Amino acid sequence: MLEIEKITGIGEYGKEVRKHGDEEDLIYRVPSGKAFLVVRPKTIEVRCDEKLGRVLRERYESVMESRYFGRGGIELVPSGQLTDEEIADLVRLSYNLTVEKEAEE
Repeated sequence: MLEIEKITGIGEYGKEVRKHGDEEDLIYRVPSGKAFLVVRPKTIEVRCDEKLGRVLRERYESVMESRYFGRGGIELVPSGQLTDEEIADLVRLSYNLTVEKEAEE
């Protein structure tokens, strides 16, 4: 599964664990507290541009609209359709979009 500690190009972040029965979700947040990544036992959710999200959902059956971020994100099953590097790129994008969004508010 995704090892965020090995992804370069992101700044400081915090991690929150939410338990659901025997499973737990890891929610990664920028310093302001906004989430940019949700790692579930079988899926990963990231914030992204709506257009990019639409393209990825159309191209890959393992990508769907995010439950956490809604239209502003995607949820993907790491099934091999996207490479580890592409997933790392999406995490970096999500981090940067979250920081930018926070700065605008």
